[in-house]
Amino acid sequence: MKYLLKSVLILIFPIFGWAQNSAVNITPEKFSNEIYTFPIDAADGWVFHKGNDTNWSKKDIDIKGWEKLKPTDLSAKYADKNGRVEGWFRIKVTFDSSLLNKVLYVDFGQWAATAFYIDGELVTARGNTGEKGKDFREYNGGLDPLSFRFDTPAPHVFSLHYVGYLSPVPPYDLKTKNFNRIVGLCGPNYITKRVKNAKISYTFTASWLVVCAILSMLFWLLLLQNPKEKNLFWIALYTTAFTIYIYFWSSAFFYSGITFIEFKTYYFLTGLFQTGTLFLLLPILIIKVFNRKINSKLFLSLIILYIFNILVDFLSSLYSETSPLIFGASIVFILGVCLYYVIISWKSLKGAQWAIVAGLIFTAFILLAGIILALIFRNFANSSFFNSLFTSFYFLAFPLSLLVYVSMRFKEMIKEVQENAQTVVELSEEKKVQAENQQKVLEEEVTRQTSEIRQTLENLKTTQSQLIQSEKMASLGELTAGIAHEIQNPLNFVNNFSEVNTELIDELKQEMDKGNLEDARAIADDIKENEEKINHHGKRADAIVKGMLQHSRSNSGVKEPTDINALADEYLRLAYHGLRAKDKSFNANLHTDFDKSIGSINIVPQDIGRLMVNLINNAFYAVDEKQKAERLTPNAENYQPTVSVSTKKTNERVEIIVKDNGNGIPVSIKEKIFQPFFTTKPTGQGTGLGLSLSYDILKAHGGELKVETKENEGTEFIIQLPI
Repeated sequence: MKYLLKSVLILIFPIFGWAQNSAVNITPEKFSNEIYTFPIDAADGWVFHKGNDTNWSKKDIDIKGWEKLKPTDLSAKYADKNGRVEGWFRIKVTFDSSLLNKVLYVDFGQWAATAFYIDGELVTARGNTGEKGKDFREYNGGLDPLSFRFDTPAPHVFSLHYVGYLSPVPPYDLKTKNFNRIVGLCGPNYITKRVKNAKISYTFTASWLVVCAILSMLFWLLLLQNPKEKNLFWIALYTTAFTIYIYFWSSAFFYSGITFIEFKTYYFLTGLFQTGTLFLLLPILIIKVFNRKINSKLFLSLIILYIFNILVDFLSSLYSETSPLIFGASIVFILGVCLYYVIISWKSLKGAQWAIVAGLIFTAFILLAGIILALIFRNFANSSFFNSLFTSFYFLAFPLSLLVYVSMRFKEMIKEVQENAQTVVELSEEKKVQAENQQKVLEEEVTRQTSEIRQTLENLKTTQSQLIQSEKMASLGELTAGIAHEIQNPLNFVNNFSEVNTELIDELKQEMDKGNLEDARAIADDIKENEEKINHHGKRADAIVKGMLQHSRSNSGVKEPTDINALADEYLRLAYHGLRAKDKSFNANLHTDFDKSIGSINIVPQDIGRLMVNLINNAFYAVDEKQKAERLTPNAENYQPTVSVSTKKTNERVEIIVKDNGNGIPVSIKEKIFQPFFTTKPTGQGTGLGLSLSYDILKAHGGELKVETKENEGTEFIIQLPI
């Protein structure tokens, strides 16, 4: 009967005023709450012509041949082979006198391009319809309606040039069909109420997203700190999925500035996470929290239900009548599953688990209360604030119940720990006396061992001091022969000049007896000159003895100006003659190259002298070992053992270089040579403390000791001292 009536009406429509002579009268009664109260694109009186001719925008044209068609009835059958739908809509309207000189608005739907004309004049365009050779661009703006006002009720002609495309994803209809609106006429208070509602929606949505995101991060952090609390994983996963669902939901429905494909993508992802949260994670979470096992058949059913809802959501229209029914039935099934596990676990529920039950009950109550209020009070359903408020309760009730559960669960865990701790304390009281006795025994043992350790440490310190003094005396012993040789030379001079002076005194007496005063004065001058030489060589011997005494006594640590060149030369020769005294077969070339501009520097001379002795003796040992090895080869005569000592001044430092042409130091032991007790000499020939002490001496002077070496070519030690 319904379809027969439609057919009859279609047949008789051409008989009645097809020439668009009648006008639609716009009255205040058509504006309910003055927001979208008059969906003008669904009103009777529209005519349509497929194609594009800008002359069709004029006020007075012949519309014979135009089709009577509402903009909301435009469908895919008007599309060309490329899926493009283009045409012109016209409608004649009059305005009630109460609406004259009042601001009214025209709002436009998204994802199509439109050009709007009033009485033949272009007043606005949304997107780009492709006029004047420009590329088509769909409109996807936000809150930007056209405002206008009329001062006469005379009939006015609205012309709408429409260009749209079919959706590239199911359902393959016009993109604007998804919202069933192309153009709408809005009342005087449209902007004020629309902005107010938008602010309310944005504020509530942002609060949902922020609260859920904070809860999600909190649960994940708690899980990281308490990985053994397995329920935290499902709580964190559920809250995260729920947060992502809210994000994509808000991105899809506050779609200003996004493309249609992006909108469809956000909408699909919204369904993906919404169904995943409700049909998978929620029942699993309930089962886990109630300490139940997941039945394999139930789990498979949940997976199938999840996939089925995703497919239905993807293949059906955005506002299909079937999709919500299937979704609603699925929710009923999930609520039944949750209710089943609540019932079977009722007697065993305790503590924090009741928070989950309370959250489920409160969510169901809010959902039911919202439906009842919307059915009874129409104003409630149209109120953006109360809708958002009830949606907030619905969205946040269960996530917040999870927060309550976690807080109560941690309180229970703390209580369990306290109870266990109390048990441990009670058990420990029984063993307290035994523990105290054991503690006394341990303290006595620790005291005894501490005493032994202290005694051992004192012995080690004494041994260390003895070893250091032994090393000093060893170096002094190595110098003894050289010192004796150096003292012998000035003593020989003293003896020789003393004998000569004895003879000269006898001659002086004879000449004085003869009265030869001139000859006597000449002899006296010779005696004086010899006395000066005796004094000079005596002081030389005295200096050598003092140096030996300084070398042997304990270090005072007092720095004094010292001629570093003289010190280096003296210890080079002392060391050489000392080694020659022990081994007559040893011989080596000595080279010196001293920078005379250095002068005196502040050092502890006995320490630096001891350091030089160590390095020079090592150099002599190295060339001597190589010479002994070379004697066994045919090239023995080609090797000349050479040790050189040089000084130079660089920037704020003085360098003393001790160089030899021995075998060099192997790379494998180069890093070890400054370690205490490390030596390459045979047992009994070295303590291994020479280079270690030398390194410490230089550190105390603020200097550095560097070594450069090449195997089979030689070694160079560089002493760097600050000026």
